[in-house]
Amino acid sequence: MSNILSSQRRIEINELPTEIPDFSSTYEPKDSIIKKWITNWILSAISKNKIKENDILPKKSEISEYLGVSVGTVQNAIRYVEDSGLLKSKQKLGTMISNVTNPLGNFSKLTSKREKTILAIKKTILQKGCKVGKPIPSIRKMSEYIGISQNTTRLAYEHLCSIGILESMQMRGNDSNWYLKEIPVISNKEIKTIENMAADTLVDKLTTNLKHHLAANYQIGDKISSQEELAIELGVSVKTIHDCIKQLNKQGIVISRRGRYGSILAQDPLSPAFSPLKENSIFASAEEAAFYSYQKIESKIIDLINKDYKAGDKLPSMIELAKLYDVSTNTIRKALIQLEQEGCITFGRGRYGGTFVIEKPESSEKQKYQWISINPDYI
Repeated sequence: MSNILSSQRRIEINELPTEIPDFSSTYEPKDSIIKKWITNWILSAISKNKIKENDILPKKSEISEYLGVSVGTVQNAIRYVEDSGLLKSKQKLGTMISNVTNPLGNFSKLTSKREKTILAIKKTILQKGCKVGKPIPSIRKMSEYIGISQNTTRLAYEHLCSIGILESMQMRGNDSNWYLKEIPVISNKEIKTIENMAADTLVDKLTTNLKHHLAANYQIGDKISSQEELAIELGVSVKTIHDCIKQLNKQGIVISRRGRYGSILAQDPLSPAFSPLKENSIFASAEEAAFYSYQKIESKIIDLINKDYKAGDKLPSMIELAKLYDVSTNTIRKALIQLEQEGCITFGRGRYGGTFVIEKPESSEKQKYQWISINPDYI
């Protein structure tokens, strides 16, 4: 680590290309456009010796302001570039230029996770009898079907496009965006390789570490430290701790409720499923606790749009929505950004700006998509 730190420098925002992508000239998602923009810049800058391995990208907030897009959009784009091996992220350090001579050699963990996702999608296509030339579920739906994040699912979709199994219509937010171009084939060797992969993602590893931490420091029924405190104790981000707590909620080891109640240790983390602490009215269900607040608010906004608005209508301001749902404007902003990425709404700037409905989203009550039965041993 000391060798990396000694060779690092922060790339200035003015070193990025002065020519900004024109997002209005195509229906292609913004994150996909930015991915290509960043990739082309990295390859060009490397060839001209303007950047080198371990140089740190400008902050995502700076890039988002520079491009005039959301931080979440920039985050997605960077994730896609990471998958190509040109970038790598380090906890507490940032996003860095990778080993440009052998970039893919640094990403066995991410590739392993993506390959699992590709296999899950292939299985879904085969098991449900999807037809060539017909649409398959959107990224959001497929993500929920197979229990894998939308970002990783999008990476898998793009890979399947690159090898000719899927075809993208370059439209956002529509179920008909992705078409099956060719029936996928899963070899016995591929199944064996994927199923034998170790569960080595950062969250999986940290969840195991967190179980041992809880077993050593808490008794059943104890209120555990806040996510911010656990993040400091374990030396990781709050987001990573949040994802770990989600897993422990699903396993019944922890019961969570937002606000002053916090999270309670419900079972022995190392020997669960014998005498769990009973949930009561003050605790959220494990399923409910697995969602960010903004995801719950997103569901409420979906219901609001479907009830009172049509395409072209302007939604209330973020401040008005925050008062309506008794949450912060930041929570509202995150929920709206998610809906914008799904193609349901769009943001306008200036005197006549605001948040406008593009198309009505699918009702939040239809989010389980029952045509697929979730199997925890699916992949």
